[in-house]
Amino acid sequence: QVQLVESGGGLVQAGGSLRLSCVASGRIFSINLMGWYRQAPGKQRELVAVFTSGGSTHYADFVKGRFTISRDNAKNTVDLQMNSLTPEDTADYYCRADNVWGQGTQVTVSS
Repeated sequence: QVQLVESGGGLVQAGGSLRLSCVASGRIFSINLMGWYRQAPGKQRELVAVFTSGGSTHYADFVKGRFTISRDNAKNTVDLQMNSLTPEDTADYYCRADNVWGQGTQVTVSS
């Protein structure tokens, strides 16, 4: 079983940046897909950025050019650098590894 712990959320002004981090532990060698999703109030959870099983990255259209996903295999972490944040990016952000989810970290962007 894989366990995920997220950190790095918070409150930031529009145009600012935040970096989210997800640390994986457990059976990490079995992970095929790992990345970040988000869920805004009243909306469905949606993909933000992920690493696929082949090692490639996939980004949602709404974050291309603003967000960057990265990973450190030695530390078992997957980070999400978020730049040029807008109030529309306000949401709970969740780390996902296959069918395992983290507890979420809140990101609030003020106008």
